[in-house]
Amino acid sequence: MTCTQRLLMNLGEGWFQLHRRFPARLLDEIAAAVAAGERTHRGEVRMAVESRLSPLAVLAGLDATTRARQVFGQLKVWDTEHNNGVLLYVLLAEHRIEVVADRGIARHVAAGEWAAVCTHMRDAYARGQWREGSLQGIADVHALLRRHFPSDGKPRADELPDRPVLL
Repeated sequence: MTCTQRLLMNLGEGWFQLHRRFPARLLDEIAAAVAAGERTHRGEVRMAVESRLSPLAVLAGLDATTRARQVFGQLKVWDTEHNNGVLLYVLLAEHRIEVVADRGIARHVAAGEWAAVCTHMRDAYARGQWREGSLQGIADVHALLRRHFPSDGKPRADELPDRPVLL
């Protein structure tokens, strides 16, 4: 995709529908799904949805992958005791979904497994199924974390907020 195409997408691709696609009740459902899933493994999951990138950011070459890494840092997903945080990042304007996993998880989960999570979400979103796509993405991440970081049965502190952040 060219810089001009990306710029046009970020200026007019329905980014203004952020709160219609992710209303408060859906954010509550996602938060509940994150909390429930985290009780089944030792990972921490965050979700961030961004409506668009600024024109200056696009012109400077900022892409969804780099922005997801920035958000990973800003939300301190990296700041968990066992380096086991995962961020699901959605950039509405460019129809991009990125997964950023901390080093404790990244070495155990193949890139193709994260790509499958993104594909499931993107396919649902393309059908206008924002709720289903979001909850399926969360469930997919939890399944990967259960496989690689199963719960040891001990209660543990919730290190990151469960509610998605809208940017």
